[in-house]
Amino acid sequence: MPKLIRLYIVSILIGFGLSVAFVALLVGLDVAGLRHLVLDTDGGWLGGVMLVMFNGIVFAGAQFGIAIMRLGSDNDEASGGGMQPALRPVPVVVRRGPPRR
Repeated sequence: MPKLIRLYIVSILIGFGLSVAFVALLVGLDVAGLRHLVLDTDGGWLGGVMLVMFNGIVFAGAQFGIAIMRLGSDNDEASGGGMQPALRPVPVVVRRGPPRR
């Protein structure tokens, strides 16, 4: 299996694992009355599944983005944030008169 596909699948699994944990905490701590809505109402399970799925998509995308951005540099040194060279103004000649055609 190609390394990029494996990275994508691992990122999806991590994202959906985080999503399940996040929704479990939301329901367990009864944030905004979600425990009652998910566990005690008709069709509440569907809302719980939707919470897991949509948060899983978001968390998996964020996880994959972070993993891809970490692949960018091969060295261990921190890059960026250093002193930038001083910029010098460049003189520009401006002529007055009718426009040339």
